Amino acid sequence: MKSSVSYCAKIAVLSAAAAVVMRLELPVAFYRLDLSEVFVLLGGFSMGPLAAACIELIKNLLNLLLNGTITGGVGELANFLMGCAFTVPAALLYRRHKSRRNAILGCLLGAGCLVAAAVPLNLFVLIPAYCAAFHMETADIVRMGAALIPAVDSIGRLILFITVPFNIVKALLSSLITVMVYKKLSPILHK
Repeated sequence: MKSSVSYCAKIAVLSAAAAVVMRLELPVAFYRLDLSEVFVLLGGFSMGPLAAACIELIKNLLNLLLNGTITGGVGELANFLMGCAFTVPAALLYRRHKSRRNAILGCLLGAGCLVAAAVPLNLFVLIPAYCAAFHMETADIVRMGAALIPAVDSIGRLILFITVPFNIVKALLSSLITVMVYKKLSPILHK
């Protein structure tokens, strides 16, 4: 009983911390960069991939509940899907052998999975959902991208030149911070 209470308490604390950090976002292109995945990775490394997915879900639900949405829920869905694509594979690899090397490799694997998931999810799910929510055409999104990077002349180039680099930067920053602090916080996370 004590271990399940402790497990749930850790998920709750990490979810709340992630939701707070999610509010400290920086606008980048038409995305918002936040480092809430650090708390999801910390939970995933200390408690496993299921915990990472739970923290990711609760973080986004808390954000919706406390702050509402300016994206018709599409941004929160994207954050959840991309966050899971990043943190769950990282936690799975780290779980096999808990070492600094596997933490780094897990983060790199997670970053690769994030980028691999970002392309089809944006192309077939998220951008169409955003367009539907705001009664826009895909061409409108392409024009927004072209205003930032003139080489963007299609949805594919928007994803290649804006979405992919954004996700790489987010994954690398989150990974770097996690790898730097995890071992220092590990005794607290494993109580």
